[in-house]
Amino acid sequence: MDPVEHVSHYIHMIPLHAHNDALMCKVYPSSLGSTTLRWFNGLQKGSICSFAELIQEFGTRFVMCSRVPQPVDALLSIKMRVGETLRSYASRYWELYNEISGGNEKIVASTFRMGLPEDSKLWESLTKRPPEDMRQLMRRIEEYKRLEDDRL
Repeated sequence: MDPVEHVSHYIHMIPLHAHNDALMCKVYPSSLGSTTLRWFNGLQKGSICSFAELIQEFGTRFVMCSRVPQPVDALLSIKMRVGETLRSYASRYWELYNEISGGNEKIVASTFRMGLPEDSKLWESLTKRPPEDMRQLMRRIEEYKRLEDDRL
């Protein structure tokens, strides 16, 4: 897991105690998996003086686990595979989209459409009537996924 995400999740899980450094440090191991727990247990007693210092050490140790955000043009490379269902393609597309930092919503419909086969009904629909926003794009995709499911 990304160390920054992990710490953020941990802090959000116990917001009432966020200002109690000792408690935050004491409870922190309960949020760790086996590898990170071994690291935590290997810390020298008294080597950490605050929760901020613990988090800094954690981030330094597990920096290699950090997710590298994908560039927005990565969406241009995703294409629907031969024989792939719309459901599967949409799932792969949104997974990649969620890895993009600062994704531009204006290009989402275009890149999604570009990955579809030109003879698909959804491609035709998105070409003739481009969606005005993400919500409209999502509704249209869901509509065509249901149509595809009914045919299968």
